[in-house]
Amino acid sequence: MRALEEQWGVQIFDRSKRTPELTPTGRAVVARAREVVRAYDELLPSVLGDAGLHGDIALGALPTTLTALVPAVISLLKGAYPDVHVRVYPGLSHHLVTQVERGALDVALITRPQMLAPELSFLEVAQEPVQLLAALETKSNDPYRLLRDRPFIRFNRAAVVGHMIESWLQTRGIKVNETMELDGMEAISSMVHANLGVSLMPESCVQPINPLPLKRLPLGSGAPVRKLGLVHHRDSARMATLREVHRICLEVVKARSVRQAEPTL
Repeated sequence: MRALEEQWGVQIFDRSKRTPELTPTGRAVVARAREVVRAYDELLPSVLGDAGLHGDIALGALPTTLTALVPAVISLLKGAYPDVHVRVYPGLSHHLVTQVERGALDVALITRPQMLAPELSFLEVAQEPVQLLAALETKSNDPYRLLRDRPFIRFNRAAVVGHMIESWLQTRGIKVNETMELDGMEAISSMVHANLGVSLMPESCVQPINPLPLKRLPLGSGAPVRKLGLVHHRDSARMATLREVHRICLEVVKARSVRQAEPTL
């Protein structure tokens, strides 16, 4: 980058900060470079009349989506477009958004945070209300009583949804007896299934093939809702592919089951 700056006689990065950031000139160069890449990608298809999708796509995804939604989406995408190659990078929402901003990822499946940079676009895939999970042998079906009386297995507060859950508990004045704090839905569900406590988690928009037998109790009006969707640069060079990924995501969610999802091309 320094060699390029010297060659062009411009400053692309502001290195006065601990983490170098793009200067206004640098941002303009990046935006123009994306246009050039997009034009290059569309050059041959536009000449040959080939509307097929191809090439690599770097997809960030929440760990909670990797057991059902993401595999189904990639399977349908690959079935329709064999020349598209997807590389998957797991992570939490804030980290994935940063990677999209930096151009390390083409798109990421995240929980929508409260704020997004103006150069980013969010395509909603599903809304997942938070529900209470409890072992089948628990006698009560009152989620509020279970939260008060049973040990609480917390969803990682570093995640957007974990922060949403914590804010909801505080707003409702619910004090829980926290016993552990975990990242993944599978780990939390397994702990709840072993009757080690109860937990609050979003109702998955796409159920895994063999979900654990658990009580899943709605919280009623005012429950927090996770907005799951795709975040990408507004001027992404992969827009045609990203639109197709979004379409397939909606298709899989509508089917509500990995087994039922079939392409409609």
